Amino acid sequence: MQLFVGLGNPGGKYARNRHNIGFMALDQIASDHGFGPWKSKFQGQIAEGRLGGDKVLLLKPETFMNLSGQSVGEAMRFYKMEPGDVTVFHDELDLAPGKCRVKMGGGHAGHNGLRSIHAHIGEAYQRIRLGIGHPGRKDLVSAYVLHDFPKADDEWLNNLLWGISDGAAHLADGDTGKFQNAVALKTNPPRSSTSKPKAEKTEEKPPAPQEEPDTRSALQKLADKFR
Repeated sequence: MQLFVGLGNPGGKYARNRHNIGFMALDQIASDHGFGPWKSKFQGQIAEGRLGGDKVLLLKPETFMNLSGQSVGEAMRFYKMEPGDVTVFHDELDLAPGKCRVKMGGGHAGHNGLRSIHAHIGEAYQRIRLGIGHPGRKDLVSAYVLHDFPKADDEWLNNLLWGISDGAAHLADGDTGKFQNAVALKTNPPRSSTSKPKAEKTEEKPPAPQEEPDTRSALQKLADKFR
């Protein structure tokens, strides 16, 4: 069994926050892949299902972001999992909006949800970093991540979530390359050629020779007629 964790804050007022993109990713996977209903357990919401041949537990901690590790640790202990069985989906300020990157292990880069998970299970888990962009100044970060995605972001956001869902089975299978390819096909689809075919070159006909004006007199014309 694998544990897919989405990070966010519980409650309707946070549902469309940039900080909640991890919750959104799990909701998309659950909907598209026929996971069971969400149930309250491990200080969060869980749903069980299969991705390919793998049994996967989806977990949305309801402890609020800063205490996410409590929920993750509880679920891991119950199912006797190792950190390597855990994949965490979270917002990433250092990636452009719509970008998706996979990372194994490493630091938390100041992300409070990851910081809490580090404290409870260590750092040897997989992360799916979902780009939301940066407001430009450190003092604006808190308000930025707790603000809703604007309507103008719907296209790239929906494509990103659909791509994650399309590649979820590859992720569960451990093929992160195929997972990222599935995301890329939604977020950066191949462009069809919009150039018009060149017109076939037609053979130009030489201009018709122009007749020289007849400058003969009437008498000359008559004489030439009987020659």
